[in-house]
Amino acid sequence: MTTDVGPQMVTIAADEDVVRVRQLVRIVAVGAKLSLVDQTKLVTAASELARNTLVYGGGGGAEVTVVDSGRRTGIRIVFADDGPGIADLDLALTDGYTTGGGLGLGLSGARRLVDEFEIDTAAGRGTRITITKWAR
Repeated sequence: MTTDVGPQMVTIAADEDVVRVRQLVRIVAVGAKLSLVDQTKLVTAASELARNTLVYGGGGGAEVTVVDSGRRTGIRIVFADDGPGIADLDLALTDGYTTGGGLGLGLSGARRLVDEFEIDTAAGRGTRITITKWAR
């Protein structure tokens, strides 16, 4: 069973909101006692996904939650937008695939930086990506 500790929402509508997501994720990760390496991985993944939410989804939101599995604590972040969705998810998740607009990590790079990665998308339906990083 996983217990959650209050979600914190950030609206992503401009470049400065991507910075706000990074700052919030860093603060929450420190509070959840993630190692410095895991903090950096999570903040990097969150930055890439927040940028994608803005650039490709036309804006949306990020919800940051501290979760506890009973054995360990982690951070779950849900990025959601009502944009055009991802038409070819397999291509978008291919290592090295990028459209050139983000940090160059792409979705596959963000996925490698976290412990859990789920994506729900379809053309014309928007995108919802949930990532989780657990304390070691």
